Amino acid sequence: MHVYKMSNRAPELIICSFIIVSLLVIHFFSDLLRISLAGSYALDVTLSQLIEAQSKEYAWLLKLLVNCFGYSCVFLPGYLIYKYVQRSSYLERGNRTFLHTAINMCITGNSSYESVDVIHAASSSGSSNGLSTERSHKRTSSQEAVQMLWCFGGLMVSYLTWGVLQEKIMTQHYLNYAGESSKFKDSQFLVFANRLLAFVVALTYMQWQPSTSRHRAPLYKYAYASFSNIMSAWFQYEALKFVSFPTQVLAKSCKIIPVMLMGKIMSKAKYETHEYLTALLISLGMIFFMSGSSESSRASGVTTLTGIFLLSMYMLFDSFTANWQGSLFKSYGMTSLQMMCGVNLFSSIFTGASLSMQGGFMDSLAFATEHPKFVFDMVVLSICSAVGQLFIYHTIDVFGPVVFTIIMTVRQAVAIMLSCLIYQHSITLLGIFGVLIVFVAIFLRVYCNQRLRAKRKRAEANKPRVAV
Repeated sequence: MHVYKMSNRAPELIICSFIIVSLLVIHFFSDLLRISLAGSYALDVTLSQLIEAQSKEYAWLLKLLVNCFGYSCVFLPGYLIYKYVQRSSYLERGNRTFLHTAINMCITGNSSYESVDVIHAASSSGSSNGLSTERSHKRTSSQEAVQMLWCFGGLMVSYLTWGVLQEKIMTQHYLNYAGESSKFKDSQFLVFANRLLAFVVALTYMQWQPSTSRHRAPLYKYAYASFSNIMSAWFQYEALKFVSFPTQVLAKSCKIIPVMLMGKIMSKAKYETHEYLTALLISLGMIFFMSGSSESSRASGVTTLTGIFLLSMYMLFDSFTANWQGSLFKSYGMTSLQMMCGVNLFSSIFTGASLSMQGGFMDSLAFATEHPKFVFDMVVLSICSAVGQLFIYHTIDVFGPVVFTIIMTVRQAVAIMLSCLIYQHSITLLGIFGVLIVFVAIFLRVYCNQRLRAKRKRAEANKPRVAV
């Protein structure tokens, strides 16, 4: 009987050994990296502190490599467990332990309910569409206006506050109790705080408003979107050390181009002529803005190229996130809140593991204890990020993606003006002309897409019906 119990426990012991051995190996290599950077006498210094001591212009590259090394704390044991489960048929065993249930949810999801859930999801989505249409018919014009003001105000307040605080945290000095000023440097800690709070908000909201659709997707599918999401956020924060916030905001408008390219590669998507034209206009406007920005002309060649590279990587990872999430929505039909919860869960795990490996937690917490204003800014930044995501889902659900795009475009224009007023960014006439080209191109894109949808609807309505 004892031997039988031990044989039943063997798979769990093997899986736990994968986790322990992987963490020990990663810890060993992190110590080697620390020694190579500063020598054996500096073992008490964290990796984060050693990296910050490097040259400012190239420290971001070393920081990026170390961050990815930290993410291997999750990827390596996860990959080993995935391969072991496949070869040993562990999930087919009858012993339903907590570890067995957790691995089953991560690797297979609720696949046993797939056929039932697909029918249920289809019927519920159909009924929900009908209900939303019915609600939209029942809403009066005054109620519609109030709802629009609520969505507009929520998106503007949350994301404008988020943008101002983002630039403040990454570029401005904070005074400690002794009156000494210093900058906060660890972008990954900000990503961790934002994603952790967003996960808590999404989970709380899901408990408050439980969804009728069962979650079926394997949890590991969220890891890809989560990794690209934290990488895009990290590149976005790091870019603020090299380019101004207005430059970053306009660069975000250019992400239409990598999204289209990624859609071509991943989904073989086809695009209309006006979409290519507006993408070209946005790129042209961005070039004018970069040329007309007096700050970019004062910056060194290395700094400018570094900023452009970081922004390009931000757009690349962000476009992958959008396309991967779109494919998950099509394959598994999860709700937006389930997506928000799953992606932010893995983002918190990735960044938390990396910060623990580097010692970044202690450095950031030490900075926080010495600079109370930073704590306030970081908490408000995280709240705005999480609440803003809820407003995004609500606006798209009530008014559709077109209205949402228009609101966010207006928000970007206001964000540029606020940043220029608060942080004294100066833009020449050529730069202002570039800004106008970008926003005209975005509104043109929205207008053409709306006209095209209306034309297709009319064509569908005018189709002759075949008698049965």
